[in-house]
Amino acid sequence: MGHKPLREQVIVITGASSGIGLATARMAARRGARVVLAARSGDVLAGIAAEFGPRATFVAADVGRREDVQAIADHAVATFGGFDTWVNVAGLTVYGPLREIDPEDHERLIRTNLWGTVYGSLIAAEHLRRHGGAIINVGSIASDLAFPFQGLYATSKHAVKGFTDTLRMELKAEGAPVSVTLVKPASIDTPLPARARNYMDREPTLPPPIYPPQEVANAILRAAVHPQRDIFVGGGGKLFVMGKEFAPGAYDELAPAIIALQKRSEPPRNPEGALHAPRSAGRERGDPPVPVMRTSAYTRATLHPLATAGVAIGVAATAALILGGGRVTRRF
Repeated sequence: MGHKPLREQVIVITGASSGIGLATARMAARRGARVVLAARSGDVLAGIAAEFGPRATFVAADVGRREDVQAIADHAVATFGGFDTWVNVAGLTVYGPLREIDPEDHERLIRTNLWGTVYGSLIAAEHLRRHGGAIINVGSIASDLAFPFQGLYATSKHAVKGFTDTLRMELKAEGAPVSVTLVKPASIDTPLPARARNYMDREPTLPPPIYPPQEVANAILRAAVHPQRDIFVGGGGKLFVMGKEFAPGAYDELAPAIIALQKRSEPPRNPEGALHAPRSAGRERGDPPVPVMRTSAYTRATLHPLATAGVAIGVAATAALILGGGRVTRRF
């Protein structure tokens, strides 16, 4: 299934006021698409939309409220006559042990990360069933991995994966002209840790390797034109997932190291974060304490069909070599 060229599309992006959402909006506009920006920070969105002129519009919305998500779709139809791609990016996280986190914080995170994706996908599907197009959900490698001290974030991303896979199957069963893609980034250099609700005694961060948000934006926009079922952003994340599948018990033993890698050396800066109220929006990048990768060669390769086959062959050959104890048998 192929879709319109990007320059002919209208793209709705939730969570567009910072991080991956903002990077995607800017990249889409530069490539000629018209964009509908949605987030809780209406004043920030107004400034971002002004960068793009008449090719952009915005809606202040809380994706945890179905009526707000419906208002995003209605605004896209009223302004541009509809939309071709809907991207669910909005997401938050909470750092800390599960037993210490207030149930209200748990509920707010699930409402944004899961219900925001569910509402956005179902409302988008109603429009796209008639017109065709793409639904792109941003999950995480946490869709496949557990992360101690980000337990409810991982829970929400596991649920997003299950929902996305089910929606894809149901749309296929009814013959709807709608592609459904799940994008699974590894650690990405965004303000997510700084905007998190933090119960730890240290400022939070993300475990390396860390990739730039433009790598995720590029994958999202590729899927808007050339759909793929799943896209991992960051070869390091893909290796983590493969390792966990191969040896889940060994992965469990990494819990102390994973917890340590999520803590910076300094005390918390803003432990309340933006979980319950929008704060510190307007930036694509964060300030991680380690260098950020320039690109992900793995991801860029998987975005092209011929290269994907080569990557699969390479991964299979490497796995065979490992499982074979390093022996290579040649047959003539």
